[in-house]
Amino acid sequence: MDSDWIIGVDEAGRGPVIGPLVVAALAIPSNDIEKITKLQVKDSKELSHNERLRIFAEINSHIEDGGWKSGLILCSAKRIDLNSLNSDLNSLEINLFSEAIIATDLSNESGVIRADACDVNEKRFAMRLETSLGEGWKNWRIEAEHGMDSRDLVTGGASILAKVSRDSAIEEIAARTGIEIGSGYPSDKTTRVAVEKMLSNGKPHDSLRWSWATVSDIWQELHGTPVPIRSEQGGPVVQSSLDDW
Repeated sequence: MDSDWIIGVDEAGRGPVIGPLVVAALAIPSNDIEKITKLQVKDSKELSHNERLRIFAEINSHIEDGGWKSGLILCSAKRIDLNSLNSDLNSLEINLFSEAIIATDLSNESGVIRADACDVNEKRFAMRLETSLGEGWKNWRIEAEHGMDSRDLVTGGASILAKVSRDSAIEEIAARTGIEIGSGYPSDKTTRVAVEKMLSNGKPHDSLRWSWATVSDIWQELHGTPVPIRSEQGGPVVQSSLDDW
């Protein structure tokens, strides 16, 4: 039906040790499939940097014209760390996916929400997302699958929005700190050097995910103490070492 919408939702930056986790929702009227097909959208991982930038700009042009809608959530390293104190990453991602969908402001419409499932159990992810959205989204059908961004064009478009926004955030951190960040993943040698530099002062840098094992291990090597824990007030809480007892 002409009035139905398709919302695709995907994330970028779940695994990196530096920078935000970004979740993007892209919403298009169901009769605009031909338009998004012409953009040659794919899963962001299958596209070159320049291709992603081109499609990102074209998607945003449709959004600015008012025909399409989006929701973009940048979850800071601090929020990830604070969440880790009493919850898990899958639960946080449910909240972030929900926030991105709600930001499209389409609860009064109807259609299908297609999410790239961030849980080994796709059905559980869909059910949890439905619960998180609540009754206000009861007119929407939720589909969650692994690799949805490679099978559905709208979810692929969301993956591009998330990836380009995540890359932009990393570029901003590099410019602000004067440190080459690399990919942000712990397996990246450039990133590991960056983490060492960002841990060399009296507290871990705010752009780091303090709760990641990579940060804990490198902090221990540099300072010989457990890595501080973030507090709700923003400052670090120093953990006691066994040597203190």
